[in-house]
Amino acid sequence: MADESVSATTVIDAPAEVIFAVLADPAKHAAIDGTGWVREPVGGDPLTAAGQIFRIAMYHPNHPDGDYQMANRLKVFDPPSAISWEPGYDGDDGTLRFGGWVWRYDLRPAGRSGTEVTLSYDWSAVPDALREHIGFPPFPPDHLDNSLVHLARLVA
Repeated sequence: MADESVSATTVIDAPAEVIFAVLADPAKHAAIDGTGWVREPVGGDPLTAAGQIFRIAMYHPNHPDGDYQMANRLKVFDPPSAISWEPGYDGDDGTLRFGGWVWRYDLRPAGRSGTEVTLSYDWSAVPDALREHIGFPPFPPDHLDNSLVHLARLVA
């Protein structure tokens, strides 16, 4: 596939600081997610710096266990402009492994009180062996638009 990322952009009538605070709170991620896969955070540490790991309980009917956890590593933490993370999992040997896909939000001022928010999902670093088992993206592209609608409702 030539395209290895999808993105969606909207303008939210709220300051970037308010939007960023919601994105940096893993307890809000289930309300933002448009797929219904994201559940609650495991642990309650606030997100504060790139490299930090935060865990999220997940559910997917096609996952072998149904319920599972993702160990997300913050790649970018630049308040209030950008935040991104790469989902991972605990390997059989107890080490964290990452699949090569990344979620990213970019925030830019728009007008007097608005913020342009771009949500991107990039799978360009996913190895071929994993691509054989998971189709990318593993959701319809309008999921990103739905997530931005949910985010706008949360900050309204």
